[in-house]
Amino acid sequence: MASADEQPKRARLATKAEIVCRFQDERGRVLLGQPSAYAADTGAPIEVQLLANQDLLGDLTLVEELVPVKKLLAPLDPVAIICIGLNYAKHAAESGMKVPSNPVVFMKTISTLQHPFEPIYLPKIESQVDWEVELTVVIGKRCRDVSEDDALSYVAGYTVANDVSGREWQLSKGGGQWCFGKSFDTFTPLGPVLATPSAIPDPQKLRVKTTIDGEVMQDACTDDMIFSVAKIISFLSQGTTLLPGTVILTGTPFGVGLGLRPQRWLKQGETVTVEIDNIGKLTNPVQAAP
Repeated sequence: MASADEQPKRARLATKAEIVCRFQDERGRVLLGQPSAYAADTGAPIEVQLLANQDLLGDLTLVEELVPVKKLLAPLDPVAIICIGLNYAKHAAESGMKVPSNPVVFMKTISTLQHPFEPIYLPKIESQVDWEVELTVVIGKRCRDVSEDDALSYVAGYTVANDVSGREWQLSKGGGQWCFGKSFDTFTPLGPVLATPSAIPDPQKLRVKTTIDGEVMQDACTDDMIFSVAKIISFLSQGTTLLPGTVILTGTPFGVGLGLRPQRWLKQGETVTVEIDNIGKLTNPVQAAP
């Protein structure tokens, strides 16, 4: 039940989902459906109309059953997390790196996944933890050697990721490889929902934003990407099968802590929110690792 200061904003019941969230109910069940009510303060789903088949990558027909949300979860457990670096020219510049001629690809382990409102942990061995808002693509069907023209037809939907990054181990201690500095536990918050292509017909016209304790750190548009979403999917699929449930983080714009003068890193007790038009806000507190 919503508290007095969290009165829900209700949506009409639908027959097919355009927005899907994954959540845990009061009985401990993990369920999928379209939000039917949102918290007034956080904008998070608090009531959901269930999917008939409970399959994020399948038919999204809804049933007339509403279930309260106990805990909001990441939209899926990814089978792989593929990332694109330096995909906005101003971010490449603030990082002191050249604009790439081909997409810069790296991986994060799936154990980095974190849910909305759950903490980002600051590792004991890393003192330069940074934020990166990223439009994230979820692949909906097997994808190999696809053209740029056909690439978006393989998309199940879009969500928001915070590509949390340990800059010491990414840049100065990692031996030239980014993966370790990007793959600490909790370093891929994902959510709050999956927006289907019908809700986002053009992924290159979305505002992306990061705030820390309400202070705006990043504020840009996906039309500034060097490589479009379609180009990224096509590129990654050449000679390589992208499996359903693969998530692709498409890069971050200008405004990360690495590029500030003086540089700024996430601190214990802060709260970071990354948000994208038509998808929503993904909020996580920052805590020291247990």
